[in-house]
Amino acid sequence: MRGFYRTLARRAAAEYEEKKSRFVAEASPAATESDAVALVAEARARHPGASHHVFAYLTAGGERSKRCSDDGEPQGTAGAPVLDVIEKNGLEDVAVVVARYFGGTLLGAAGLIRSYGKAASLAVAAAGIADMRPALDMLVLAEYAHLDAIKNEIGKSGFFIKSIQYGLDAEILVQAPRGSSEAFMGRVSDLTNGRAAIEILRESHIMSGI
Repeated sequence: MRGFYRTLARRAAAEYEEKKSRFVAEASPAATESDAVALVAEARARHPGASHHVFAYLTAGGERSKRCSDDGEPQGTAGAPVLDVIEKNGLEDVAVVVARYFGGTLLGAAGLIRSYGKAASLAVAAAGIADMRPALDMLVLAEYAHLDAIKNEIGKSGFFIKSIQYGLDAEILVQAPRGSSEAFMGRVSDLTNGRAAIEILRESHIMSGI
């Protein structure tokens, strides 16, 4: 059971220039190591003319994985500062790739560390940081006569309606913070005189803080 964690709200890119070298950074949520590796491959394909494709990722959705690569830059001057941005922001399930287009002037170790870190920070800021809070996905089956009352109760509780399907009965997919499901189920039962059916489907996370 995974608890609270922080990740990126969306995928985003940003650029930084230092002495005519361009640093193009892409930051993205990456739930698994496979997702992170795929982002690196996509960035390489988008920037075939770049001299380096530096990356770092940290995933914890399944087995925890952490890796960074200097991709030919002097050791510790590229991948490590990118990973440092991820860790200092307390992020998980995140990958960042920085493509460098060499501008003809050597930047030195300090210049590389600053430039890769700055590009990564700009991309993370553009993507936005989201808090992921433990939740449960629940399916509510109810007669249409009770639908408005249930929707009002969901709204008052601060829960989130993920979808509604209209068949013989209304099927409402609700996301609720973990720990609040029993009280909600009791209120829905009272509202519908026990005629609604509620099933807990899976554990999930509610995104907030963006």
